[in-house]
Amino acid sequence: MERRRSFPDLLAGGIFVLIGGAFVWGSLGYQLGTPLRMGPGAFPLLVGATVAVLGLAIVIKGLIAGEVVSFGPVPWRAVAAIVLAVVFFGFTVRRLGFVPTSAVTALLTTLASSRVRLLTAVAVAAGLTVASTLIFVVGLQLRIPLWGPWLGF
Repeated sequence: MERRRSFPDLLAGGIFVLIGGAFVWGSLGYQLGTPLRMGPGAFPLLVGATVAVLGLAIVIKGLIAGEVVSFGPVPWRAVAAIVLAVVFFGFTVRRLGFVPTSAVTALLTTLASSRVRLLTAVAVAAGLTVASTLIFVVGLQLRIPLWGPWLGF
């Protein structure tokens, strides 16, 4: 009997183990405290250990009961558009302001798909901009300017 290995499960589980291990390692620099009076390192330690154990379970599942999954071509247009959108947001949110930066970021990520028409992308970007402004600026009261100094507001 041939044993199949699931590469996506092995990869995802390995990433979970690495992230969980990083949280565990980082939490050891803080005081753990006692079970009744937990210190600042206790929660990251518990979460990191849980993520690492779940990742290990995914790796074991991928080794034992894997399925053959063929990868298709990498959608480089989508990868480039999303990376560009995140970098654009990070570099311009303080200078352009939250509203225009959110609109451009949402438009770029929506246009990552080749199936989306321009009018649909603009409508989705407008909706996401309004929703994110209401959530982050109005609801959570983040101190991000709505319109930045580059626009003269």
